[in-house]
Amino acid sequence: MGPTTPGGSYTIDTLVTGCQIWVRVPISDTDSEDRKADILSIRTINPDNDYMQVDVDEPTKDFYLHFVNFNKRLDTWLNAKHVLLDREVTWPKPQKDTQSTPSTPKATSTPKNANNASLLRKAATKAGKLANGQKKRKLDAPMGTPGAAPATPITPAPPSTQAKDAGGMSSDEDADGEADTEPDVGTPLAKPNQQPSSTFSKEEEIEKLRTSGSMTQNPHEVARVKNLNKVSIGAHEVEAWYFSPYPLEYAHIPTLFICEFCLGYYASPKQLERHRHKCTLVHPPGNEIYRHENISFFEIDGRKQKSWCRHLCLLSKLFLDHKTLYYDVDPFLYYIMTQKDETGFHLVGYFSKEKESAEAYNVACILTLPQFQRMGYGKLLIEFSYELTKREGKLGSPEKPLSDLGLLGYRAYWGETILGLLMSMGDEDISIDEIAQKTAINHADVMYTLQSLSLIKNFKGQHILALNDSIIENYERAAKKQRRRIDPSKLVWKPPVFTREQLRFGW
Repeated sequence: MGPTTPGGSYTIDTLVTGCQIWVRVPISDTDSEDRKADILSIRTINPDNDYMQVDVDEPTKDFYLHFVNFNKRLDTWLNAKHVLLDREVTWPKPQKDTQSTPSTPKATSTPKNANNASLLRKAATKAGKLANGQKKRKLDAPMGTPGAAPATPITPAPPSTQAKDAGGMSSDEDADGEADTEPDVGTPLAKPNQQPSSTFSKEEEIEKLRTSGSMTQNPHEVARVKNLNKVSIGAHEVEAWYFSPYPLEYAHIPTLFICEFCLGYYASPKQLERHRHKCTLVHPPGNEIYRHENISFFEIDGRKQKSWCRHLCLLSKLFLDHKTLYYDVDPFLYYIMTQKDETGFHLVGYFSKEKESAEAYNVACILTLPQFQRMGYGKLLIEFSYELTKREGKLGSPEKPLSDLGLLGYRAYWGETILGLLMSMGDEDISIDEIAQKTAINHADVMYTLQSLSLIKNFKGQHILALNDSIIENYERAAKKQRRRIDPSKLVWKPPVFTREQLRFGW
């Protein structure tokens, strides 16, 4: 961080991205808390947006903040009225100007003005694209084709001319049309007759997120800023945790309204109400393979129900930081857990798995919606995934890396399952391989669990499994708690078999 100045020496308009400020965060209707936060992004509220709740008495500027020493999922947009101007502010570290050397041509010396540097980069980029286009046209023209003009060298115009020719949105503007105020660090200026190796464009990056489905092109620049505050699904209103590539017109609205059956998204409750009069779905569009009490599981082929599965992935990306695919759903099967009542089957959580996994993963992505967390549904999802693995006669493991909450859930399930098996075996000998075969947990996860519980001991030159009194007491205490379990007799399912033609995706 850069220098720190005392309170009262700055205004809202002087704050920039990268500053560390103090804000008063509302905890409830009556309570609030002062927190230190980093400014990750700044936006100006458009009062003409029909879906934005604009108070005429509030400043028209919002800050996207990461609270220091808090989890990333608590990052949020706050209005400028919450900034404590009487507290100190830490400014971003100033950038060092690169001085030109005598051997450096004058045209490539670093301008002192950042805007000139940006214009020069754009000029070089456009010149390179034009040159590549000429070469491509020359190569594409058949040999001896009359009228095929020879490629001529392209001389870049001065920066001012190039800036006028570019038109539209510049490469340094984000999807909201706001200029990126962050200086480019460590990006060398390209020579006028040379195309830069890479030029980052937030507009192009967000377009990639919406079309290619990958969240990993440049997560530091785009995916770090949450674009939705809340989502309303069914009778629940939930705060979003992370960025999700919903269409741009839905970004920055106070609440996104989602149909709990078809997962379509709408900007206002009136639009959702009109949709519900037409929507005929009352359960996920797949085969029901399990029903016990009020819990049901549906199996959905991503190739057959692309639209529904893409909507599901958009929704889940709001709560998963590591999810990387939402558009390419063909290679996956989705297993949806629902809760049944008189109005239909309501989405509780889901997991997906590859139709053909080279790494023998039995779960690619798993999520319990936040409104149903801490109710035992996470373990139920994990247990169901291993029940399917047992039916397949295989060993399974979730795809890595796991999210923080996913890792906690799997650790708890592995420990409870393996301890339950060891307790039921009594004094009988059992090997690591036998534990894996009986639980369908692969050997690496079994070893990890045994080591984390300190169950592996060295006795007379051999490794043995030893349960101490504290572990037994903790297990018996947990076993007394009543929780939902999967009843294998209620599962009506055979492992699907796909032909080579059915496994050919993207054609």
